[in-house]
Amino acid sequence: MQPVVLITGGARRVGAAVCRMLQAGGANLMIHYRRSAAEARALQAELNGLRADSVALIQGDLLNLAGLLPLVQETINRFGQLDALINNASSFFPTPVGEITSENWDDLIGTNLKSPLFLSQAAAPHLRRTGGCIINIIDIHADRPMKNHLVYSTAKGGLVALTRALAAELGPEVRVNGLSPGPILWPEDERWNDELARQRIVNQTLLKRVGEPEDIARAARFLVFDAPYVTGQILAVDGGRSLHL
Repeated sequence: MQPVVLITGGARRVGAAVCRMLQAGGANLMIHYRRSAAEARALQAELNGLRADSVALIQGDLLNLAGLLPLVQETINRFGQLDALINNASSFFPTPVGEITSENWDDLIGTNLKSPLFLSQAAAPHLRRTGGCIINIIDIHADRPMKNHLVYSTAKGGLVALTRALAAELGPEVRVNGLSPGPILWPEDERWNDELARQRIVNQTLLKRVGEPEDIARAARFLVFDAPYVTGQILAVDGGRSLHL
């Protein structure tokens, strides 16, 4: 049987590239989305046009913990098994010291750390049965915090620790790894429209260029299909930028 992958935030941007790569590799997908219904339906139609009935959709708010178990259960109901969970969905916005609110904390910690934990917990029994894996999408700023993004950086730092702790807890049946992107796609925020600021970031990479969503997708494909002896690791896909931060 084809492996089955549940991916959060898979309708667009890097998540969509991961979906295309894994589906091309033979996986069936349950694609979670929150608000991107049109993009999710378009991606589903595209991929099912390439291989019928290989992609299903599920909508949900990851901040609602009661809704996380149904994401897993609906995947099992639709495809009969679960082989990989990819915690890709993420909130991202600045939180300068002095302006941080409890709502900021709940949103950024919730999407980037809390929901990956509880979704992984819900998925664990099914992943144990298939000898499956979990991939957490982290950020190079988990190790080197980004100025004015204190809560986001804290959440991603926690996700690094969660990745390693889950690998210890869920082994030997389940592998757990993280992917840590560098400059791949610029955030959809006007604060990131400054070309000089973007170029400074690019210049910090050893490869002197931005990456592509497919760079993350290829790394995800490796961890899902071709890394049976890899667990508890964080793979930086950043063009070497983390060496120069």
